[in-house]
Amino acid sequence: MWIQVRSFDGKKSLQVDNLSKLTKIEDLRERLVEEFDAPAERQRLFYRGKQLEDGHTLFDYNVGLNDLVQIMVRAADTPKISPGEGENTSQEKLQSDGEESCNSDKENQQMDVDEKEKNTENKDTKDILTSIYKLGDIIDGRDLSVGAWFEAKIIKIVKDDKVSGKDSTNVMKESDSGGNTNISDDVKVKEESEQSTDGCVYHVVFDGYDETEPEMLKCKDIRPRARSQIKFPEVKVGTKVMANYNVDEPKQRGFWYDCLITGKRDTRTIKELTATVYIGPDLMPLDDCNLMFIHEIFDIEKPGTQINENDTESTATPTPVQRTNKPDCDFCLDNPRRKCKHCGCCVCGGKDEPDKQILCDECDQAYHLHCLNPPLEKLPEEDEWYCPSCKTDTSAIVKAGEKLKESKKKSKMASAQGATNRDWGRGMACVGRQKVCTTVPPNHFGPIPGVEVGTLWKFRVQVSEAGVHRPHVAGIHGRDSDGAYSIVLSGGYEDDKDDGEEFTYTGSGGRDLSGNKRTAEQSCDQELTRTNRALAKNCNASVSDKGAEAKDWKGGKPLRVVRNCKGRKHSEYAPEEGNRYDGIYKVVKYWKEKGKSGFMVWRYLMRRDDPSSAPWTKEGEKRAEQLGLSMQYPDGYLEAQAKKAKDKEEQEERDEDGKTPKKAGKRKRKNDDVLPEKKQKVKYEIDEAQEKLIKEDTVNKKLWDEAKEHTAEGSQGFLSKVEELFTCICCQEIVYKPVTTECSHNICKVCIQRSFKAEVYCCPMCRTDLGKDNKLQINQTLQKVLLNFFPGYDNGR
Repeated sequence: MWIQVRSFDGKKSLQVDNLSKLTKIEDLRERLVEEFDAPAERQRLFYRGKQLEDGHTLFDYNVGLNDLVQIMVRAADTPKISPGEGENTSQEKLQSDGEESCNSDKENQQMDVDEKEKNTENKDTKDILTSIYKLGDIIDGRDLSVGAWFEAKIIKIVKDDKVSGKDSTNVMKESDSGGNTNISDDVKVKEESEQSTDGCVYHVVFDGYDETEPEMLKCKDIRPRARSQIKFPEVKVGTKVMANYNVDEPKQRGFWYDCLITGKRDTRTIKELTATVYIGPDLMPLDDCNLMFIHEIFDIEKPGTQINENDTESTATPTPVQRTNKPDCDFCLDNPRRKCKHCGCCVCGGKDEPDKQILCDECDQAYHLHCLNPPLEKLPEEDEWYCPSCKTDTSAIVKAGEKLKESKKKSKMASAQGATNRDWGRGMACVGRQKVCTTVPPNHFGPIPGVEVGTLWKFRVQVSEAGVHRPHVAGIHGRDSDGAYSIVLSGGYEDDKDDGEEFTYTGSGGRDLSGNKRTAEQSCDQELTRTNRALAKNCNASVSDKGAEAKDWKGGKPLRVVRNCKGRKHSEYAPEEGNRYDGIYKVVKYWKEKGKSGFMVWRYLMRRDDPSSAPWTKEGEKRAEQLGLSMQYPDGYLEAQAKKAKDKEEQEERDEDGKTPKKAGKRKRKNDDVLPEKKQKVKYEIDEAQEKLIKEDTVNKKLWDEAKEHTAEGSQGFLSKVEELFTCICCQEIVYKPVTTECSHNICKVCIQRSFKAEVYCCPMCRTDLGKDNKLQINQTLQKVLLNFFPGYDNGR
């Protein structure tokens, strides 16, 4: 096993060979000391966002074959300053810490500061005296986020340092036109300077929110409290008023906005008002809004007519009427006598004892202290508090520098329960898949698109990655309710017989594989269940516990067959090295008989039914040579083998120099013996039908020209490039029913429809606007080309 180790800056990367799944992290650190010039205690290793800690193995962190581990080297500790060096800078340190020196002029400086503060205070007082509004004024304040007006009170006035001189403020223009003035639908209310900025900032508190922080508003966002209610007959078209409107639900009560009356209907049965409502922080006009509460229209008061809270008792000026706003809770409509789990305690629904309620910082739900389980005696002192539903289980979190938590899944493994010290993590049978075949679904019958008969792989895990035979160890891949998809011939049973075009195959089961065993002697009878029944389903005959024979064996379900080099000792048709895909076979018949072990086994007669020539024939060998089929190795495998051979050669040379006696029967191994001879790949020839379809797909001409440049890499290289170029950006699979956008990108129709359903009408690749009314036409020509190159990839899509 080998992995890649790269520095965080990406400047250095190397491959670490001769590792095991059980390699300790501290042992890995030792191997990186010389390569990265970093002691083990200064190394920080990261894999998939996790920091690797000593005491664990690569298997504990699920580090796989050829995976990337990043290394960060801590900076070396800086030397401490000696006591003698610190004496020279004592005076500077005192001054930097704020202590006085003998040359300090602090008294004179303090007098200057006091004088400046006094002058500033007098200036602020002068500015406040000239402000339009005073402390305690009852006013309406604008919420800058929604643009609506709310009842408020001024509690503090300060000078605005950002204002110099007089700066005009934008307010709504007062219209002097009468009721007979005609106003068109496209009238735009312009903002003009009605009053000069008084250079003050007003700290106001909205009614009902006395405990919140005061809002800082300027005079353009403040005006006297509305108190003059306009009756419906007196409302004139063209006047500016304040009315209630709900932007989200126009038929329900909302907030109070500035409105310009644009229409009025006053009949015996119909009474309506139409207005332009100004909403949002920039007062965006919202035209043709029907006002629901036509009897709650207020006139806009002018500055200077405001009422102060101290004057309401001594004067006869009427107190402004409390306006009705949108309720904070849509469920209980702010009814204090009604229990509500949305605005009150989410456990009991009570709204009492607000001082004993606590809000969750994640979901914003309220809880009584005594309603919690377990209950709290007092409010927590922490700044943040989370309810039991939102609180993260800290015991399950592994922080940086902490050991991993014990996994239930791994604790039940046979390797964890056993007392053996055998290093099982070095073989290729224990590594996981680096990629998964998505060209066809796992339950696909028949050939895999792009995989030619005679394709060779070094290890079984590569066969699984290609999708030909998905299980890593099991010899049969299938479901008893569906059928078998593929099998591997590896000479595991003594009853198997291989004649090339036809062979007998023994079912699975009847062996005791407890204790993590891969194989064992036959110890009981086999049954026609699970994968054995799946193989019987492939036969073109009814499933029977007594066996069956197909009258038309070619009508059965196709079965992919892979031969392994382990079967070479029993069959001359098995490959000499690795695993080979031999094409499609059909089940002719199956029966039950007593095997050589003395137990009953199920036997299956398989017969080849593939249009391609068998790999062991002269025609098959010629075809493999034309396609450039050669042994496929995992990424980094050849480099690891070459390095291993080089290290061994250097060790032998050192032994010769030291006159160490050689062992008998050993010979010097050269690198040429390890590295396989590279075969020249034969150029992939595109047939006439495929070339004709490619020319018809004019919208993707640029992509096809790029794909054709890889025909020199053979069939596998060309098809891999086609798959890469025509992969959907959304589902990351080959496009099915492709929609070619105007920006020349190909996306599955289902994927782009899902995007449109979410009201996203742009290209998922480049964000080009596709238009809401785009009909999303399928590129039938591209679909035919892809089906020609990858037949059957549309199954399960």
